[in-house]
Amino acid sequence: MKIYIKNMVCIRCQMVVKSELEKLGLQYVDVKIGEANIVETILPEQLEQLDTSLRKSGLQLMDDKKSILVERIKSAIIELVHYKDEQIRINLSDFLSDKLNHDYTYLSNLFSEVKGTTIEKFYLAHKIEKVKELIVYDELNLTEIAYKMHYSSVAHLSNQFKKITGLTPSHFKKLRNKRRDTLEDV
Repeated sequence: MKIYIKNMVCIRCQMVVKSELEKLGLQYVDVKIGEANIVETILPEQLEQLDTSLRKSGLQLMDDKKSILVERIKSAIIELVHYKDEQIRINLSDFLSDKLNHDYTYLSNLFSEVKGTTIEKFYLAHKIEKVKELIVYDELNLTEIAYKMHYSSVAHLSNQFKKITGLTPSHFKKLRNKRRDTLEDV
């Protein structure tokens, strides 16, 4: 049985879900960002207990098909930007269509309707957040960051960074208080 979980954006969220499933004695096949595959059928009272426990950590179970699909779109983008190093060989629309088995126009319209923003803006916001993280770590220079984040050039990265944050990457790097947003807030 597959369950879908809202606000799951990181490995720590996966650990919380695994822990809560184990507390309830529920065996799982795997837990990914946004979903968990449970071996057995879950009783309604177990689902209610799980939802109550997850809400304490800012997560919650979902059963609405549209909300589930929007969360799957968000999870696919978060996983792509924050947890995969290899570049996708196709454009984002084809990637999402293939991964989620839906026409991109439908996905795009649904996402915009539910989230009030476009998939592209959500994707770019996460790319810039990852760039901020890489700048803060100070292990790569801007050329290396542009390459890692699949920008065509440092100028392209800098223009997009400034458009979204209002700062150049260099100015952001000089700031003492290197404020980053949590993934839930992007």
